[in-house]
Amino acid sequence: MLIGYARISTQDQTLALQRDALEKAGCEKIFTDRVSGTKQERKGLTEALSHVREGDTLVVWRLDRLGRSLRHLIDTITDLGERGIGFRSLTENIDTTTSGGKLVFHIFGSMAEFEREIIRERTLAGLASARSRGRKGGRPKALTDKEIQQVRELYQSNALPVEDICRRFNITRMTLHRYVKAGEGQ
Repeated sequence: MLIGYARISTQDQTLALQRDALEKAGCEKIFTDRVSGTKQERKGLTEALSHVREGDTLVVWRLDRLGRSLRHLIDTITDLGERGIGFRSLTENIDTTTSGGKLVFHIFGSMAEFEREIIRERTLAGLASARSRGRKGGRPKALTDKEIQQVRELYQSNALPVEDICRRFNITRMTLHRYVKAGEGQ
């Protein structure tokens, strides 16, 4: 069974073009969304994905109607394939139920993986470069070293209740205990 999915981004657009193409392709049921492709929650897509069964084919007018990103598109189509469900894009003429369609899809997947690896390598190189210049990543400490020492001394002397120490230094109980515990190892 061919199951169609159509999406438009704004209320000004119309689903007619996509719906006509999906009906012409032989889709027996069509699910729709009127929401931006960047939105994670798309009710029509969720319904379509839960409606398709093994042996069915999910059909879209264009690839960009299905995926928020290349990664999302590949994950969705991979999930469909693992469930024994085909995928077809009318405009790009991709059909994962054919050997040629599978080849094109795998090429897309390889390019997405390549892109992720390049981004990862650049990120690691940038972090290493920053570290070599003495920069540290992460969130800055809530207190200076001198203030941390004062917190430890107040805590260990029991001069003030924990709540008062936290209020005085504007830190949470968890932060106070983390500083105290870190000082025990020294």
